Amino acid sequence: MYQKGFFISFEGIDGCGKSSIIAYLNTKLNDENIINIREPGGTIISEDIRYMLLNDKNKDMAPETEALLYAAARSQVVKQIIKPALAQGKVVLADRFIDSTMAYQGYGRGLDLQSLKVLNDFCTGGLTPDLTILLDLEPEKSYGYKKGLAPDRIESEGLGFQRLVRDGYLQLAAAEPDRIVKIDAAQDFSLVTLLVMQHIQRVVGPVLGEDI
Repeated sequence: MYQKGFFISFEGIDGCGKSSIIAYLNTKLNDENIINIREPGGTIISEDIRYMLLNDKNKDMAPETEALLYAAARSQVVKQIIKPALAQGKVVLADRFIDSTMAYQGYGRGLDLQSLKVLNDFCTGGLTPDLTILLDLEPEKSYGYKKGLAPDRIESEGLGFQRLVRDGYLQLAAAEPDRIVKIDAAQDFSLVTLLVMQHIQRVVGPVLGEDI
């Protein structure tokens, strides 16, 4: 198998704290071994696709179009960034990956889950994270955290949509408990970061800093 490094993804509904957790991890891990990506994004092509996906002017975008665009952005970042980094023994921290498609376009939009899996397996060559941290948060609380911020096209879908997405994530976690670790993101930030570090320590180990 080509993969020598470690691939860790972070998932959850909008406003669950993924970006803050990843920023914290970058202060604790050996930065020479860390590659950060966000989805959609991470390359010039993927960032251009991100703009189309999140632009609130594109409210008429069909769910199928949305899924295909996410898959296209993911295909580019996997080939250009993630696979080369893993082959070099790096640790890749991804702000979202395939589970986001299953939760948002599958459970949220109602697209066929098996079709989405086939599409994304094609786009990634079957690449799966070694560990996925699911930061679980009730939509009502996440909306409170983002109060005052202008919502993007996905965030504008409202609480009902976010509830469907959260339920989807919980089902995904229940189906793959060995890969997907669910952490209550409503807890104190220091406790959340401690739990995240413990799970990453189990998977990555040697590249972690000593100050945990």
